Amino acid sequence: MCGLAGVMTRDGAAPETAVLDRLLAALAHRGPDGHGRLVRGNTALLHARLAIVDLVTGDQPLFAGAEPGTGPALVCNGEIYNNNELRAAMANTPFRTRSDCEPALWRYLSDGERFADGLRGMYAAAIHDPARGRLVLARDPFGIKQLYYAVSERGFFFASEPQALLAAGVVAVAIDARARAELLQLKFTTGAATIFPGILRLLPGETLVVERGAIVARHVRAALPEGGPRRLEGDGLDVLERVLLDSVTVHLRSDVPYGLFLSSGIDSAAVLALMHRATGQRIHALTCGWDGVGVDETAEAARLARAQGAACERVAMGEADFWALAPRIAACIDDPTADAAVLPTWMLGRAARAAGLKVTLCGEGADELFAGYSRYRKRRAPWRWLARPPRSRAVLGEVPALAGWRAGIAGLEQRVAPGRSAVQAAQAADIAEWLPNDLLVKLDRCLMAHGVEGRTPFLDPEVAAFAFPLPDSQKVDLRFGKRLLRRWLARAFPEAGAFARKKGFKPPVGAWIARRAERLAPLLAAQPGVAEVVGAREVLAHLANAERDGQPAWSLLYYGLWHCRHVLGLDPEGDVESVLREAAAG
Repeated sequence: MCGLAGVMTRDGAAPETAVLDRLLAALAHRGPDGHGRLVRGNTALLHARLAIVDLVTGDQPLFAGAEPGTGPALVCNGEIYNNNELRAAMANTPFRTRSDCEPALWRYLSDGERFADGLRGMYAAAIHDPARGRLVLARDPFGIKQLYYAVSERGFFFASEPQALLAAGVVAVAIDARARAELLQLKFTTGAATIFPGILRLLPGETLVVERGAIVARHVRAALPEGGPRRLEGDGLDVLERVLLDSVTVHLRSDVPYGLFLSSGIDSAAVLALMHRATGQRIHALTCGWDGVGVDETAEAARLARAQGAACERVAMGEADFWALAPRIAACIDDPTADAAVLPTWMLGRAARAAGLKVTLCGEGADELFAGYSRYRKRRAPWRWLARPPRSRAVLGEVPALAGWRAGIAGLEQRVAPGRSAVQAAQAADIAEWLPNDLLVKLDRCLMAHGVEGRTPFLDPEVAAFAFPLPDSQKVDLRFGKRLLRRWLARAFPEAGAFARKKGFKPPVGAWIARRAERLAPLLAAQPGVAEVVGAREVLAHLANAERDGQPAWSLLYYGLWHCRHVLGLDPEGDVESVLREAAAG
């Protein structure tokens, strides 16, 4: 996992060195193990490396020419888990490194812009083909790795994080009102457009072809199989076990130490059991809990770890940590998400790095593929006629400045529904938007802030091909989601309590904010970004009610802190009140 950026100019001139310097400097935190730069004609590729596989010869860019340093060149952020299988199938290829990314480059020589279709992994990649004057960008179908771009009269610019494009002066700093409305009412933003006008996301599974600084072609590799639910042969447990064990096994391919983020939930418990089975080794698990208030699952996580012979390290986050660290955490997520789980994820990333772990496995994706959320249960007939549509309640209620906040997600729901059951349609909508633009952005930024790679074995093409077409009855009933996964876990790891209720991974931000509501509200209401949206009275009301409903208060506070850094350009190293006070002072 790394950071990448690049430029292709329109007029044929060489990219400006100052722009390249600023792009690479802005991504330095993503690549503490080395930097690479290639400038050829009107195109430049940049790479900041976090070394995970092939520590000796895996520096990028990688080349596929007849002579070293020639021919098509690749920079990639991610991991290709079927590297071994690809190399075996390409026995006559003159590989020059052990990098898991190199087969992708040689596939480009045979398959052109469809080179990514056979990759199993997480990736955001860019290939420069000098013979064709072409730049090709590709992103994995689940969007585990992000890639952003901007097109102007100067040319085509791309980077792993939007803040790098802003730092390089590629686009001016501004806020898109539509995306802001989504962020505050939905907790994340949808579609290709980001909250920064002029900066776009490469969509999950999308490949772009760029010539002379302009996009000339694009196509998308689907994450999910087409069609509705299919009949399950037998009870499915043995097939599920083979699929999951295979995915976890390939996700453990690494040349550096790895661990696991563990809660008391069934997703990480399943990964723990599979990791132990795949390796027979003592797994290093990390779990996060709250000091003082809130539901703390760390004792249960430690019990599960002991049952699998794993070491379990407790990471504590208290109220003092929240007030001291929230500005830094908000600042690291430049593509914003108002999901309070960013707080423990950031803490776990810091702890992983301190423990010497460069790779951690995580349970993201299980809820979406196996149907774990209550909103999926409500989609089962006949109950769906009585239920509200998913994501139909605005976090802040009716706010005139945030009108139209649901237009993007509503349009997506219509596009993914044909040919699918109501449960599948809800899953597909989440996999297309909520997963890549909330959960996976959170995972990437909070871990990469500490030079740690997060891997998601549930988000695998083989797992998706099995799980998504399952009959609705094997996913949800009146009481539970993820029915088949729970049945498997009950057999494979009985101590995990497979049919316990889902608790979630939520820090007690509401209780923390409520305690400071009266003194915090004037500072937050005076923050320029918040003041454009809601008035002081509404800010105080949300903060005072935070212990009963913490999300509105957190959404406002998060947006205010995020705006301080990414719009006002303030230093996030102070505590919450000092950062807001500086913003209010102008």
